[in-house]
Amino acid sequence: MKIVVLDGYALNPGDLSWQGFETFGEVTVYERTSFTDKKEIIERIGEAEVVLTNKTPIDAEVLAAAPQVKYIGVMATGYNVVDLDAASKRKIPVTNIPAYGTNAVAQFTFALLLEIVNQVGAHNASVHLGEWQSSVDFTYQKTPLMELQGKTIGLIGYGEIAQATAAIAQAFKLKVIYWNHREKAPQAAWARQVSLTELYQQADIISLHVPQTDETQQMINQTAINQMKDGVILLNSARGGLIDEAAVAEALNAGKIYAAGLDVVSKEPMSGDNPLLKAKNCFITPHIAWRPLETRERLMGIAVDNLAAFLVGQAKNVVNKALTD
Repeated sequence: MKIVVLDGYALNPGDLSWQGFETFGEVTVYERTSFTDKKEIIERIGEAEVVLTNKTPIDAEVLAAAPQVKYIGVMATGYNVVDLDAASKRKIPVTNIPAYGTNAVAQFTFALLLEIVNQVGAHNASVHLGEWQSSVDFTYQKTPLMELQGKTIGLIGYGEIAQATAAIAQAFKLKVIYWNHREKAPQAAWARQVSLTELYQQADIISLHVPQTDETQQMINQTAINQMKDGVILLNSARGGLIDEAAVAEALNAGKIYAAGLDVVSKEPMSGDNPLLKAKNCFITPHIAWRPLETRERLMGIAVDNLAAFLVGQAKNVVNKALTD
């Protein structure tokens, strides 16, 4: 069996092993494949029966030119890089990796929040520049500092990551409210479901935890921002397309949004003309919430298990209807 990994570097920059897949056949690993050059994508898939991808797109045209493909494994939770309709017509199962990074992403969400309210990085840099040594006082601050206790965090979406984030928030004695597209029982009495409008109006901190769909695309837009408290903090470790970046940048510069902590943007790698780059109090990291070694090890293990299950006729984590139609 021929197995091809189209863009393996993000998952495995050299600190993991592809050995789990090598037990199933001949494995060819490309560190990166062009997102836009379909000829290159098609050539690299070649005669492979199993294709593994993270962000390299596989559309109907690519599938039509790759008749040997019998299985597509997306090495991430989001699977919009694959044309599911085209795969289903070919009876090709497409699998993803659900819930591998729940705790890591929740942890990182709070890393963003704590950086905003405590500014450890800025104060560390100040000390190393000698500003404490030359200070006439035993203490000083470079930025406003904020205590979290008693403030309200509003979670948009209430899946596993949001629930893990809620548990951390409760430990910090934050009040927890959440909106979900359907009724969802809280994990504890201290979490309360509200309407989206109520969340915007009540939350001191808003954290995004929904997938990017037609319904959620740019849901944080000017209309939503207008409903928010003055000085709200916005966090996004989900998908960049959830926010209208121009509107958020304008709100940051005007002080309507006090600060934003963002691990994702609408176009990745980030464009140099993204308005968020010049916005005030905007903390941006390069989509790394999912990248701890332990998290990637878990992802790799699930990806191997997905393929193993398919090969014995018990496919799991299938996101299309290829096996049931």
